[in-house]
Amino acid sequence: AIALCIIALARPQQGNEQTKVKTEGIDIVLAVDISGSMLAEDFEMDGKRQNRLYVVKQVVKDFINKRSTDPIGLVVFSAHAYTQCPLTLDYGILLQFLEKTEIGLLEDGTAIGSAIASSVDRLRNTKAQSKVIVLLTDGRNNSGQIDPLTAAELAQAFDIKIYTIGAGSKGLVPYPARDLFGNKVMRQVKIDIDDECLAEIANITGGRYYRATDTESLKEIYQQIDALEKTETEITHYKEYKELFHYFLLPAFGCLLIELCLKKTKLRKIP
Repeated sequence: AIALCIIALARPQQGNEQTKVKTEGIDIVLAVDISGSMLAEDFEMDGKRQNRLYVVKQVVKDFINKRSTDPIGLVVFSAHAYTQCPLTLDYGILLQFLEKTEIGLLEDGTAIGSAIASSVDRLRNTKAQSKVIVLLTDGRNNSGQIDPLTAAELAQAFDIKIYTIGAGSKGLVPYPARDLFGNKVMRQVKIDIDDECLAEIANITGGRYYRATDTESLKEIYQQIDALEKTETEITHYKEYKELFHYFLLPAFGCLLIELCLKKTKLRKIP
C-alpha cells in the first residue's frame, strides 16, 4: 500500500494524446542596426526623448510578444553582423538577448549586406512555409564585404522575404556628445538613410520598405508586418497528458482497507 501511494503521489502521466493546433508556419529573423548613429535622440517614448535603439528595442519587444508559435532569431550589426540569438521558440531567452543588445558591442559602421547574409544563413535550411527578415537601419551601407543588393538576391534565391525599415527623422537630429569638461551635450547632426537601397532590397525579395520618422510610425510599421505575415498551418503537438495516478491510488486504498479488516480477525498479526 505504501509503495502504491508513493507512485500515486509521483503523478505518473501518459502523453499519447494528440492535439491539432494552428501555427503561423513562419521563421523570422530580426536584424537590428546597433551602429553609433542609433544613439541619436530624435524619438520619444513615455514623454521623454530617447535614442533610436532604446525605442526600437521596446517596439521589437512588443512585436515578439504578439507572436506565439513562430521561431524568431536576432541578428545585430554595425561594421560587422553578429547572431545575437539563433531562431528559437523560447521568447523569454530571446527577450533577454534583445535587452542585452547595446551600441558598442561591435566595431562602428553599417554593414547592411553582411546583416542580410547572416540572416539568410540562419533561415536558408529551415522547413518553414514562409521565411522573413525584418531589417532596421538608420544609415547606409559603408562596411562589410558583401553588397546589400547581392545579399538581397541571395535571399531571393532561398525564397526569403525582406522587410526593410529606415529609422530616423529627416534633417538635423540631436546627437549626444561630450564637451571639454566631459559633460553630455546635444549636437545637431545629419544622418543619411539610403532609402533607395533599402527600397530595392525589399523589391528584390518581394518585401516592402518602410520609413519610421517617430515612435508611433515605428510601432505602426511593426504592427503592419505582424499582420501581413500570417500563414496558418496545422501541426500536431503532444501537449495533453492523461493522469495515471488513480490506477495506483485506488489499489492502495484497497490494500489499506484489507489491512484494517484483517486487524479485526485472527490474521491481524503475523505469527
